[in-house]
Amino acid sequence: MNRLSGILLHISSLPGPYGVGDFGAHAYRFVAFLAGCSQKIWQILPLNPTTPGMGNSPYSSYSAFAGNPLYIDPEQLLDQGLLDHQDLKNTPSFPHDRSDYHMAEKFRSALLQKAFERCRSRFETEARFALFCEQNAYWLDDFSLFSALKEHFQGAPWYEWPDELRYRHKQALMEWKQKLSAEILREKYYQYLFFSQWQKLKTYANNQQIVIFGDLPIYVSLDSCDLWAHPHLFLLDQEKNPLYVAGAPPDYFSETGQLWGNPLYHWENNAREDFQWWIKRIRQNLVMFDLLRFDHFRGFAAYWRVPAGARTAAGGEWIQGPGEHFWSRLTREISPAHFVAEDLGHITPDVLALRDRYALPGMKGLQFAFGEDMPTNPYIPHNHTGNCVVYTGTHDNNTVLGWYLQELNQDGLDRIQLYTGREITRKNVVREMIRLAMSSTAKFCVLPMQDILGLDAGARMNRPSESVGNWEWRLDTSLLDNEIKEFLNDFTAIYGRNSFEN
Repeated sequence: MNRLSGILLHISSLPGPYGVGDFGAHAYRFVAFLAGCSQKIWQILPLNPTTPGMGNSPYSSYSAFAGNPLYIDPEQLLDQGLLDHQDLKNTPSFPHDRSDYHMAEKFRSALLQKAFERCRSRFETEARFALFCEQNAYWLDDFSLFSALKEHFQGAPWYEWPDELRYRHKQALMEWKQKLSAEILREKYYQYLFFSQWQKLKTYANNQQIVIFGDLPIYVSLDSCDLWAHPHLFLLDQEKNPLYVAGAPPDYFSETGQLWGNPLYHWENNAREDFQWWIKRIRQNLVMFDLLRFDHFRGFAAYWRVPAGARTAAGGEWIQGPGEHFWSRLTREISPAHFVAEDLGHITPDVLALRDRYALPGMKGLQFAFGEDMPTNPYIPHNHTGNCVVYTGTHDNNTVLGWYLQELNQDGLDRIQLYTGREITRKNVVREMIRLAMSSTAKFCVLPMQDILGLDAGARMNRPSESVGNWEWRLDTSLLDNEIKEFLNDFTAIYGRNSFEN
């Protein structure tokens, strides 16, 4: 695969009439837009289920394997006869510029329930559904029971369920499987719809020579099916409460660090099981994606361990991760050519050594490049290597324009002007940063859609130090005019990123 460029735009950010982006017509139009602009990569965020209690973050899911039913396209269900026009007639008036997860979930859940009830007798004997359930039983059986139980207990987390379920007593599980058999079947059906629609969209993109670049969060949530079904793989006490939680030390994003709160892995137990949970998880992701970014890659070399109950992450400590033991096992089974290492932030030589041992592309964020150490800074273009992915910014960064207006000081601006050899202003800063990214020796260049459109901080996707108001930005396709298409085609051609070879 040679030099390529593409766009970062999550599914939830696509436009559409049903409250949040989905796998519908606008997704196919976006693929057509990518193809028309010579872009070969579509990077998205994790597609796992989201919850309001975790701020609708795609990085805080209750399953590391399942898909988010919010992304199921109602209009495809209409075309299949699973819904009728009356079902969509009273669609609420959703905002077009922000995702309304609460209303979308309420509306879409009612639609999916109707589809399930309408076709239950038909799909229960459908061979493709039966095959899907069989091939995914290793995660789908636990997930469907977990989801049905969570609904039965009105959303309560698994660690507040009755003890026979919290501790997964075999007899209790069998009894509840029978009691909630209809709900379990429904959850399996939702996953069947999700993966059927996603594979159709992915196939369409691949046929346009577009690579789907996905994301694998390193951690799972405490209130997740994965923790409930496999507690021995995590650092828990006898009551199944976390002993420690995940986070990141103080850095560019936060003076007190980032307290993520996710349970940490019991790596010794994972190793005793030959890392099979991980291997199955990664295989599942590679069914969905062509490239896979390992979020917080540094956690495999060493991770920031914070005592459970701490109010900030500042009092944590570095603990050695599974490192080569894990990666040598993984890459014996799956080629590392599919992987990208998210290596931003506090990176030490052991992280770089682990990344380079398996020839994993790292990440270069240009917003980090113009500090006092600019000549030796690893993010400045003259220090890039071919085996990396360059970004103007990621989903955790401000937009380039927002960064210029709110975060860049005069010294930083002076360095950018000296580096580019031109005056940098509000009008040209975004295009000049895109030019630097496109001209990099990095084999992959990925640009957030917000930067392509030159949007300010109001279009930011995520503020890592804030727990509300994130993941809501949506694309206004009226902004994708001919000038945008021409500039993308021109930059892609000039910098040799417009051809695709497997």
